[in-house]
This record gives sequence, C-alpha cells and structure tokens, in this order.
Amino acid sequence: MKKSVDVSKGYVDEKIDAGTDLRAEIARMKKEKRAVILAHYYTRPEVQDAADFVGDSLALSQKAAETDAEIILFAGVHFMAETAKILSPGKKVLMPDLTAGCSLADSCRAGEFERFLRDYPDHTVVSYVNTTVGVKALTDITCTSSNAVRIVEALPAGEKIVFAPDRNLGNYIKSVTGREDMVVWDGACHVHDRFSVEKILELKKAHPGAKVLAHPECKKVVLMVADVVGSTAALLDFCGRSEADEFIVVTEPGIIHQMRKADPGKTFIPVPPSDASCGCNDCAYMKQMTLEKIYLTLRYELPEIVIDEAIRARAERSIRRMLEMS
Repeated sequence: MKKSVDVSKGYVDEKIDAGTDLRAEIARMKKEKRAVILAHYYTRPEVQDAADFVGDSLALSQKAAETDAEIILFAGVHFMAETAKILSPGKKVLMPDLTAGCSLADSCRAGEFERFLRDYPDHTVVSYVNTTVGVKALTDITCTSSNAVRIVEALPAGEKIVFAPDRNLGNYIKSVTGREDMVVWDGACHVHDRFSVEKILELKKAHPGAKVLAHPECKKVVLMVADVVGSTAALLDFCGRSEADEFIVVTEPGIIHQMRKADPGKTFIPVPPSDASCGCNDCAYMKQMTLEKIYLTLRYELPEIVIDEAIRARAERSIRRMLEMS
C-alpha cells in the first residue's frame, strides 16, 4: 500500500533521519529518477551547489527542456516552476515548496490584469517573465530583464504597448527606448523596490573604487547611481570582465555566491534595504528552498506543478514569440 504523504502545507511535511546525507541522497535519487535540478541565483548557497544548473529563471527552463531528464525539480519561486512546465509539458515538474511565491508576480493577478486590459484593446501586451501562467496567457510577448529593451525596440514606432508587471523595469525601458506612451502596470519586487540611494552612497564612500551593479527592477533613482544596470546573469558576466576589485551589489544577495565562486579574489558587497530594522535584503520566498525540501520532493515526487493545457498553450505562445524576436 502506497504511503500517504502530507503536502497540505505546500511541501512534503516529514521528519528526516538525523544521519541522512542529504547531498549524497539527492545525487543518488537524481540519477535513479533521471531528474535535473535547477536553482535560481537567489537561492541559498547550499541549494545552488546541489543543482545541475544555476541561473536566471527562463534560461534554466530552456536548459531543462533541452535535456533528456524525465523530472525537473525547480528550486526557485512558483512562477519559475510554472515556466518550466510551460516549456516542458511532457516532463514532470516538481517544486520543493508551492508556497514560495513572488511579490512581483503576485502584484499582477490574472483576473485583475484581464479586466485592466479591457481598457487597452488595441495595445500589444508585453509581460516580464516574472508573471504567473495566467498572466502569460493574456500576453502577446514575454520578455526578460536582459532582452526587455530589445523586445520593445523591435516593435514598430507608434505601436501601443502595455507592459506588466514591474513599474521600475517598465519605467527603465521607457527611459532607454523613448516609448513614453507605454502603459505600465503598477507592480514591484519587494526586494528591489526597497533599496535606497542613501545606503548605496554610504557604501560608495567607504569603497570609492567599487563598481555599483544594479538590477533594472530597482527604482530609477537607484539606477541613476549605478555603473552597470543588467540582469543577474549580465551582472555576473560584468564582474568577470571588469578590472575592478570591489563591487556593490544592488540585487538579491544570493547572486554573490556565484560571483565569489567565479572571481574569488574580488570583493562583493551586498546593499542593505532602506529599512534599518532589517539587516539584509534577502528574498524570503527564495530562501524557502532547502536541501531538506529538495530531498523529500525527489523522494516522493511531490509537490508537482500541474497546469491546464489550454492556458499552458496560450502562455507558451507568448514565450515563443519572444524567442522568435530575440
């Protein structure tokens, strides 16, 4: 008789024997089950080290789709696992904790967005990949932080555009492309939205030779003091090419683990949030991914991401359109 597994909390709720070698067991089950583990740059260092691939969300889903793995385990947040399922409908997609949401994706609910779009029937809808499958299904073209400017610039001059959900990224795109008539949804990432110029300038004063690296989800005033603005992958790449020895990192500090691995002789300084009561600027959702949850998820192949096929197919079209334009 198959054992009943409790996933009522959004993850497998079971005590693990204290002597279990999690890394070894994860590696063993991964091989046995033909599974591939994906981890976003913002997850815990030990989770990144246990993964087959570490990177940005869409790139990871594309990489997994190219493998012959039967199971994809995505250590990230919910929309990322959905994206993996969108691109790999024939594979089983697992997520260690279904409650690991995303403040940015959650700021744009599909039902509310659909009602919003009724006021803009003749607009092309461009949505950031940090959205739910329901929002992607309402979207004409998906984009990433690395190609958003290029996607918008590729649209004919004068074409009416709705951009969702990140107001900071949307306003950054407007400033670079000059598309001032672009309608921008009012959403934000709680991590990137709470960085302050004051904290960055304090660090810059203490480290005058440091380069300031910022993600475009940050506020405009923050981007104005940055030396480099780019996606997490772009920032990581810049560090490897730069002759600078110090970097002030204005994004979720999980990326610093990969920066240090790539360039151990350089110094990477995380920026605290503007709120003095909080000493870090971690994404609490990303930190819900743990080796324990990964172990239990692989063991029981739960929780699984399941998406209605009609919605999945519509969402996939918006991603494929982006890939055709890139």
